[in-house]
Amino acid sequence: MGKKQAFEFLVSGGEATAGPPIGPALGPLGVNVKLIVDKINELTKDFRGMRVPVKVLVDPETKEFEVEVGIPTVSALIAKEAGIEKGSSMPGREFVGNLTFEQVLKISKIINQKLKLDNLKSVVLQVIGTCVSMGVTVDGKNPKLVNKEIKEGLYDSKIYSSE
Repeated sequence: MGKKQAFEFLVSGGEATAGPPIGPALGPLGVNVKLIVDKINELTKDFRGMRVPVKVLVDPETKEFEVEVGIPTVSALIAKEAGIEKGSSMPGREFVGNLTFEQVLKISKIINQKLKLDNLKSVVLQVIGTCVSMGVTVDGKNPKLVNKEIKEGLYDSKIYSSE
């Protein structure tokens, strides 16, 4: 691959199209936009219903391309798992959804693909912190209580057995 041009887009997982912004940005390079869109959709299908950052690298001479998929935000992953549109307008007083601890672990592992931290527990605490600000309970409990219990080691067996 010669000199590559990079393009960044925010797409709906599994639902990218050749329309704007992708088509108009890549079309002038003479690449097969449909092939690129199909590749983006294949790589983002697990994030259906979420906004996903993608980076497309194109070599204008050879028309070769690569697609790199980013990871949706923690709040987008929580909303998807909890089956809610958005967080609470009064977090702490009003709860709009609930996650099981297993769902928190699943989200933490997805996020950690980007962070690549050795300590999954710190990622779990980050996800729980977002649950606090979104008004989402964990196992039916206030996320602040779950945060305290994690710090006390009550969830260590679940966290470390899943790594």
